[in-house]
Amino acid sequence: MSDDAAPWLIVGLGNPGAEYAGNRHNIGFMVVDLLADRIRGKFKAHKARAQVVEGRIGPPGPANRRVVLAKPMSFMNLSGGPVTALRDFYKVPVDRIVAVHDELDIDYPTLRLKLGGGDNGHNGLKSMTKAMGAEYHRVRCGIGRPPGRMQVADFVLKDFSSTERKELDWFVDRAADAVECLISEGLERAQSAYNS
Repeated sequence: MSDDAAPWLIVGLGNPGAEYAGNRHNIGFMVVDLLADRIRGKFKAHKARAQVVEGRIGPPGPANRRVVLAKPMSFMNLSGGPVTALRDFYKVPVDRIVAVHDELDIDYPTLRLKLGGGDNGHNGLKSMTKAMGAEYHRVRCGIGRPPGRMQVADFVLKDFSSTERKELDWFVDRAADAVECLISEGLERAQSAYNS
């Protein structure tokens, strides 16, 4: 059971560095950047090898939640180290951790929320699950499968196409809304509102 005093840890998965900023693999970073803008927070370096913003999300009253927004500054396949260090530093129960990430097996621009489960070959999730078990929440941002014979690794490290970019702001905005709903109103409510 979660300790009510503990914050929620919202982790956007991505790769650090300007050359990766617009990649499909970095949609998690895009979503936590928007959440930070919404709470007027500025990311600061944390000793856990991550950039963090602390603040509150949700309407005034009991649904208002303390949050730590985080972007691991390791590469994607090493995300588990910084996330575990942040979990320990902020004393966050695993069921209050939310990973926001790209998902190949869901069409663009579709969202799915869930608690626990496998990693579907996603290296960021694989690293997190190895470090602390699988019972954290996921906000899965569908990017679809690579076209033709393009390798998955090439596809996820490419920027969104010009056609996809027309819907990207809307998609990132919707994913940020889904995170807020998840932590303020719970998983079932967020799933019924945002799973498509």
